[in-house]
Amino acid sequence: MRSIARSLGLGSAAMALTALTALAWPGTADAAPTGTESVYAPSALVLAVTAGEDPGYGTALRAVTLSCSPAPRGTHPSPATACAELRAHADRLDALAEPLPNVDCTREWNPMTVTADGVWQGRRISYSYTFANPCAMRHSSGTLFDF
Repeated sequence: MRSIARSLGLGSAAMALTALTALAWPGTADAAPTGTESVYAPSALVLAVTAGEDPGYGTALRAVTLSCSPAPRGTHPSPATACAELRAHADRLDALAEPLPNVDCTREWNPMTVTADGVWQGRRISYSYTFANPCAMRHSSGTLFDF
């Protein structure tokens, strides 16, 4: 220890010893308190819009976060409305992607895919829906993917 203290100085030797001590017992420094579970089932999603049919290979255009428990929040522009839609249609999200009646869009094939990945009321969810074009996506019936 004398050679370390001489070459690095006493202050540096003390910092090195502190660092070695922290590395020797890593489990105690980062221990999290126990018993902090929430009464709410976790509900947090990442919603994304991708240009193309396959969200894994398309160009990601935008994404937002949405958490509904215990209160609606996230980067979604209307988290309360989006959470209400999820509560009403969680078992059938395609209902939120249905086109509005009496809306005319071109019949061009320029696919846009929306995805929802995360956890909804404690269950893992991975959802995707491909619209024929941006007009069809813009005129869908829900606000969940309206961002």
